[in-house]
Amino acid sequence: NKLIEIVSNYLPELIVLGHADLISNETLALVKKFYPSIKICQWFLDKMDNKKWLINRDRFLKKINYLDANFCTTHPASVKSLSNKNVFFIPNPVDNTFENLKIYKKKFFKYDLFFALSHGVHRGTLKKGKTDNREQFINKLLIKNDEIRFNLFGIKNNQPIWAEEFKKELSKSKMALNLSQGDPLKFYSSDRIAQLIGNGILTFIDINTKLNKIFSSKEVVFYNSIDDLNKKIIKFKNNNLLRNKIAKKGMIKYHKYMNSQNVADFIIKKTFKERKKKFYWENK
Repeated sequence: NKLIEIVSNYLPELIVLGHADLISNETLALVKKFYPSIKICQWFLDKMDNKKWLINRDRFLKKINYLDANFCTTHPASVKSLSNKNVFFIPNPVDNTFENLKIYKKKFFKYDLFFALSHGVHRGTLKKGKTDNREQFINKLLIKNDEIRFNLFGIKNNQPIWAEEFKKELSKSKMALNLSQGDPLKFYSSDRIAQLIGNGILTFIDINTKLNKIFSSKEVVFYNSIDDLNKKIIKFKNNNLLRNKIAKKGMIKYHKYMNSQNVADFIIKKTFKERKKKFYWENK
């Protein structure tokens, strides 16, 4: 009722839904019936696939028949149910009002590698007794080398951090690991990727994400195993010149091509079926 009231008062040209599970298909049908000129689309940032993340996939697909366009950070090619539908990949956007640290300019660091996980952005603390592949991966990495100084959050009862505290801790480290839950999917990452690369810190990414189609090895560092990652952390730990050069280039590319304005523009153009501009991440 609230949504229909707002629509009737403002008569928008576009309604954008973001994880709007409380909005029913019946409501969307009413909007389409009484205001047929209004375009409606959705964006979805959570991981989805054909096996483990079925709930997220189903949440995304629930409204799809009532929408003019759909956008997600899981590449549609990774999910069979999304093929041949009006679904488009979007990168996690970066914004220079938030991602503004330029860590590559710093000279002194307390730690070598930063990594933070959480059990959901809606939670302030970890779920008791819960563990996942990310924590297991980090524990294996800890065993590999005692020369690396880790700055870890969301692991070993060290609670997650957010917002300015996240940025404060991030700036204490030379490098960061971008690692998402579950098996790698094409282009998928949590929004941590924007917070890391966008703040100008050298970022390590699993090559199986295929993000090497978007970033080059001159902009981020890709690894193919824990051993490979360990070697590259050691390599870049003391190579200040090369580390900072790569981090800077990665930050520049992210802010230039995948900023919030470009992502919003992409959502608008695809929803209204305008094809005046090709965006950097398209057709990769």
